[in-house]
Amino acid sequence: MQFKHPELLYALFLLVIPILIHLFQLRRFQKVKFTNVKLLQKIDLQTRKSSTLKKWLVLLTRLLIVAFTVLAFAQPFIPTTEDYNEAQETVIYLDNSFSMQAEGNNGTLLNEAIQKLLTTLPDTDKLSVFTNDKVFKNTTLKAIKNDLIQLTYSKEQLNYEAAYLKGKELFSDNGTYSKNLILVSDFQQNGEVLSFPKDSLINLNLVQQLPIRKNNISIDSVYVKSENAETMDIAVTLSAFGTPIENVSVSLFNNETLLAKNATDFRNNRAEVLFTIPSNKAIDGQIVIEDLGLNYDNTFYFNSSEKPKIKVLAIHEQNDSNFLRRIYTEDEFEFLSYNIEELNFNLIPDQNLVVLNELPEVSDALYSALLALINNGGSVTIIPHSRADLKSYNKLLNSINGIALLNSNQGTKKITQINFDHPLLANTFYSKVTNFQYPEVQQSYGSTMASNTVLRFEDDSPFLVGGKNVYTFTAPLNKNNSNFKSSQLIVPVFYNMGLRSLPLAKLFYYLGKENSIAIETVLEQDEILSLNSSNASSIPLQKTYKNRVVLQTGEFPEEAGILDVKNKEKTIKKLSFNYPREESKLSYFSLDEIPNATVDTSLDQAIETIKSKANVNALWKWFVIFALVFLLIEILLLKYLK
Repeated sequence: MQFKHPELLYALFLLVIPILIHLFQLRRFQKVKFTNVKLLQKIDLQTRKSSTLKKWLVLLTRLLIVAFTVLAFAQPFIPTTEDYNEAQETVIYLDNSFSMQAEGNNGTLLNEAIQKLLTTLPDTDKLSVFTNDKVFKNTTLKAIKNDLIQLTYSKEQLNYEAAYLKGKELFSDNGTYSKNLILVSDFQQNGEVLSFPKDSLINLNLVQQLPIRKNNISIDSVYVKSENAETMDIAVTLSAFGTPIENVSVSLFNNETLLAKNATDFRNNRAEVLFTIPSNKAIDGQIVIEDLGLNYDNTFYFNSSEKPKIKVLAIHEQNDSNFLRRIYTEDEFEFLSYNIEELNFNLIPDQNLVVLNELPEVSDALYSALLALINNGGSVTIIPHSRADLKSYNKLLNSINGIALLNSNQGTKKITQINFDHPLLANTFYSKVTNFQYPEVQQSYGSTMASNTVLRFEDDSPFLVGGKNVYTFTAPLNKNNSNFKSSQLIVPVFYNMGLRSLPLAKLFYYLGKENSIAIETVLEQDEILSLNSSNASSIPLQKTYKNRVVLQTGEFPEEAGILDVKNKEKTIKKLSFNYPREESKLSYFSLDEIPNATVDTSLDQAIETIKSKANVNALWKWFVIFALVFLLIEILLLKYLK
């Protein structure tokens, strides 16, 4: 038996008081004279014996009353487990990702977990709670109750191993504490294997919240399927998980105005809906569906506006640039082609991309103009001459990307290797083709660049190298030296060079991704652009060039919607942001065979399991009862024992 307040046991010294009262009676006996006491002698002896017995019984009851009262206040108990004396630390992870919007038996899965947490644990118990985007360390439920009730869904989700490691960091360094980590989630399948490392110091509890139905429809993407001078066909792709609803209604809004409404059925859990909108009109679009599954993927934002044409300048000597003119068409590009002898160098600063098409040398004036263009965010593509002045070429190359062209090599080489992961070709091909008809060259230059290669020869030497702003071929592309102009690679390579020279705003962007967005505007000194929603404003990372500003978005914005790009109070452009769709598929891990963890079906069950380790059999009520019983016995002794 143990005591919650053992210091009160010192009050047992009060037992000496009734003993002293018993030993030192303050009441004096009064003598009464009687003529003859001989007849009362026997009665006197019997009365004295009865009085002594009564006093001892009353003393015993009083001692027991005091003792049981003191023990009751000390609150004795018997522990129910061996590890009762270990101090408990509890850390709880609440998954507030979008998949927790699914309906449970009592509201959404997240709200269900929060209510069980608030109703199961005492308000004053110390604990730590963390979500995908918030941490409440070493606090009480009373302090964070309002924060939990107002908890919102997060666009980011910790993977389960990361949640486990983050939970471990919230424990103290005291090794004598019993550490309990509870992970509350639907444990949605995300492509990785669900496992947790073994740790003898942590008791891991997994609580899986599952929805009552696993059906969901998601708007996945919006893209331009076709376009002419007057209209543009917008295609909306949808996915269905579980048993989809037949004849799903899809609505197109411009702000709050309904523009069109279509219906679609799903085949192989996929569907596509077409809307036709004016191509010359700015639209702040919203695609909306009604679905009983998750809410976050029922709305998709996009906006269309007039696109500025990308400016491309080709500079040549004898070789014409007609192959570039066929790639950089008038609908998307503003293409200019000049002989180096006729070139007005004042045109270069206004270009987005300059192509040096087999110039014998790079003059000092051209070198200075190209260097200024690159420093202002422009791009340069270099196609060397068969008899190039390598000294002038390398002067430019060394200044912009630190590479150099080496001596010319004679002999046929085939271009056999494609770097599909290079940013220039990313998302260009549906599959990684390795058996295409290889283009070849007759003469090429060596290069000091070993990395950042887009295309390689069969001997692993580079054919096209470069990054965002500068691309360098190591061989001339004229028809006497190469058939690359006739290959299937010519269009995607040069077309993507043009697009990357001015990363135009797309129909939409995904939140939480690193986005680079070019805004065509001219800023005065000390002016900056800001991103503004209805309830928040932020100044993103930005680079200012002569005629444009490139915005870098990452953590902001936090909510999906259409944002205004502003210079002070003037709106320059609008950008649409949407939540990623990774959580739309409602499929879940099975926790039946997860090692190193205890699996519970509900949060209150997991908390009760932890609380049971600290449960005791409290005895103080029994001691109060005993004290009252002996008090009653004392009263009866004093009243009825003569």
